[in-house]
Amino acid sequence: MYDIETLYEATSVADACRALAADPTAEVIAGGTDVLVKLREGKGAPAHLVSIHELHDELDGVTLAEDGTVEIGPITWFHHVTTSPVIQATVPTLGDACDTPGGPQLRVSGTIGGNVCTAATSGDSASTLFAYGALLDVASVRGTRTIPIEEWYAGPGRSHKERDELLVKIRIPRSHYEGFTGYYFKYGKRNALEITTMGCCCLVKLAADKSTIEDIRLAFGVAGPTPMRALAAEDAVRGLPVAEAAEKIGELAAGCTNPRDSWRASREFRLQLIKEMSKRSLIYAARRGGADI
Repeated sequence: MYDIETLYEATSVADACRALAADPTAEVIAGGTDVLVKLREGKGAPAHLVSIHELHDELDGVTLAEDGTVEIGPITWFHHVTTSPVIQATVPTLGDACDTPGGPQLRVSGTIGGNVCTAATSGDSASTLFAYGALLDVASVRGTRTIPIEEWYAGPGRSHKERDELLVKIRIPRSHYEGFTGYYFKYGKRNALEITTMGCCCLVKLAADKSTIEDIRLAFGVAGPTPMRALAAEDAVRGLPVAEAAEKIGELAAGCTNPRDSWRASREFRLQLIKEMSKRSLIYAARRGGADI
């Protein structure tokens, strides 16, 4: 069923990096919810796999650094991201997004790092991590480096992480979330076991009057070949009253995005989704911040 030629179980991050460097065909497997599906379809076979499934001490869990940075291990299950007290207290919208992939079984086997490394524009965590401006730390035998999420995606299903590099941490600095409230909106034909037709995350920071938008971040998945932010739309509504911004944001966001036709939805339908989801997400995010709208 699965054409696996070799499976190496790494004992540490350094060991995994050495194994990836030693075999030019090796790839990482953690939860396996993406890799094994690909192999079952005959893609990438025969596989040479380096398992990081047991590296809990180095790669699992959510912590809060002294400077307020949220640090997420890449092999943390979606469910553990959602239920983490750190996530709930700091970046709860990411927790909401991680409660939407697949069904309950997938959310206790699939990992947030796998979702990022698959680099699919439909990844349920993608638009929210984009909105929060996540920083992605990768390691290899050459050392470590940080890739801002805005520079991570190279195209559909491709990232700028090198094949022999391992994602070792996802970081969200305090300045990227403090004062923001948010909402993640996933549209699909059903509520579970569904690939995202359109994903939208809106983060809003309200002014002291609770009726004006001081700052906003609006990010999408499936609105283009990679996750993206609607930067021009954000710029256009900063400083506006929430009600006025909500009326304008949809058309502005549609002008920033470039969805495609697919068997799941037409381009025209996706543009309609972008318009409506932008408006609703902004309103819901602002309400969570105390706006009366």
